[in-house]
Amino acid sequence: QFALVESGGGLVQPGGSLRLSCVASGFSLEPNAIGWFRQAPGKEREGVSCISRSGSSTTYADSVKGRFTISRDNARNTVYLQMNTLKPEDTANYYCATTVCIAGGPPDPRHVPFESWGQGTQVTVSS
Repeated sequence: QFALVESGGGLVQPGGSLRLSCVASGFSLEPNAIGWFRQAPGKEREGVSCISRSGSSTTYADSVKGRFTISRDNARNTVYLQMNTLKPEDTANYYCATTVCIAGGPPDPRHVPFESWGQGTQVTVSS
């Protein structure tokens, strides 16, 4: 069974940090670009960050630039999203998926087949 499993979410105070992990099961992440997405209650799913197959190219949404860092460890079949200086508006369910990275911008959730979405991991930023 092919799946991506997200973990690492939780409750954190504003200004705090979290590191999300995206682990592949049943297939290798190495040939794939991977994107992180998020969806807040009542809002559309949006792209947050994307990393190329080699890890040499990364993109971010303007709202997270300078605060979030995406990375990958192909030996561990894992992609990470380090989130620093978290804000209440970062509160959302975060998802990872194989996707196409878009030069100069965040990944587009419309490029991800519906059946590819996992459960996500909830991030709540609140005091």
